[in-house]
Amino acid sequence: MIEHGYLVSGMSCGHCAQSVTEELTSLPGVTGVAVDVPSGRVVVRAEAALAEGDVRTAVEEAGFTYGGTVSLVP
Repeated sequence: MIEHGYLVSGMSCGHCAQSVTEELTSLPGVTGVAVDVPSGRVVVRAEAALAEGDVRTAVEEAGFTYGGTVSLVP
């Protein structure tokens, strides 16, 4: 299992988080998504590496702005 971190801007509520989660979960190999609305951080668990373009497309399909990858190390 691999965890990927991303920034997503424009989210303001639980419904926003649900929309992003649904789109990202539809990507092949994704097994889980955790969204922190206040920070815009999204952690995606997947069976293998994800193509950044696929993640960007999923976020944009949900109606939000993809801000790139972020480190998961605190």
